[in-house]
Amino acid sequence: MEKKTPLYELHVQNKGKIVPFAGFLLPVQYETGVIKEHLAVRNAAGLFDVSHMGEVIISGPDALKNVQMLVTNDCSKMIDGQVKYSPMCNETGGVVDDLLVYRLNSEKYMIVVNASNREKDVAWMKQHLFGEVLFVDSSDNFAQIALQGPNSLTILKKLTKEDCIPLKYYTFIEKGNIAGIPCLISKTGYTGEDGYEIYCEPDFAPNLWKELLNAGKDEGLIPCGLGARDTLRLEAAMPLYGHEMDETISPLETGLSFAVKMDKEEFIGKKGLLSKGDITKKRVGLNITGRGIAREHCSVYYDDIVIGVTTSGTFCPTLDRPVAMALLDSSYSEIGTEVEVEVRGKRISAIVTKLPFYKLSDK
Repeated sequence: MEKKTPLYELHVQNKGKIVPFAGFLLPVQYETGVIKEHLAVRNAAGLFDVSHMGEVIISGPDALKNVQMLVTNDCSKMIDGQVKYSPMCNETGGVVDDLLVYRLNSEKYMIVVNASNREKDVAWMKQHLFGEVLFVDSSDNFAQIALQGPNSLTILKKLTKEDCIPLKYYTFIEKGNIAGIPCLISKTGYTGEDGYEIYCEPDFAPNLWKELLNAGKDEGLIPCGLGARDTLRLEAAMPLYGHEMDETISPLETGLSFAVKMDKEEFIGKKGLLSKGDITKKRVGLNITGRGIAREHCSVYYDDIVIGVTTSGTFCPTLDRPVAMALLDSSYSEIGTEVEVEVRGKRISAIVTKLPFYKLSDK
């Protein structure tokens, strides 16, 4: 039985097309459609219900030591109000999940995990705790709303004081306030645009959603669903767990070396990553030049040799063309390499291209 987020009734009232996703009932799109929702985020602003995400709190004198052991990135120099992205690996160097670490204070961290992995992640973390530390799965105590797009800041300024708005990417204000609603405001997102992810108590979420939409009327703000969230993150080449990474794919293979600090004294998976030796697979972008749209799990060919598989693919509204990400044999990963992708039994042409397909600085 799928769960409902605190915003479920509002999605239904606004004619959202509800689908099951990661154990929740969420809107895949509204009557506006995926393309209009996608372009609203690129050109104005979009509002997403991401209350399905999981949140755990690790606190106590040994909180940092535990975080350091669990994640591949180095959190030792984080300051209060800072966010850090990191994979979390198993012993063999595969990815258990990718997550965000929030430093609330020197002895308290919030870790945000993917909804589909919540139970698995909680069990994994609990299994590896040590020392003087308290672990709490607080997922049910949070709702999360993502306000994304170039007009996000203008909208927030209508509802809160400027000292409640984080200025730098990957920072947050823990004790913020939007339209009188207490919330944590984070300058993060999964769309490739400027924006914010806002955490509040579940009971406050419907009013927060309404206040944001009302304040954003003149700024082009519209509610958006899972469909646009996926096309936006794909254009920005943001990896998705279960697609670009899983427990058999290392973070180094999927292009996340920036978040893997091998000079850390120790973390779960370090030995496994070292034992793998040289990287033989690489995540790349594919511009689809033939007729068709590649989705995930399509074989990629060079001549008649299978050199890899697509991990995500779709038609991207900003680019006005189909693209895909793929994990390829690194020997064939050079930009400009001409390949073919098998789509429904037919091969279509594609060219290896650099990632991301879209970035904010391109505007």
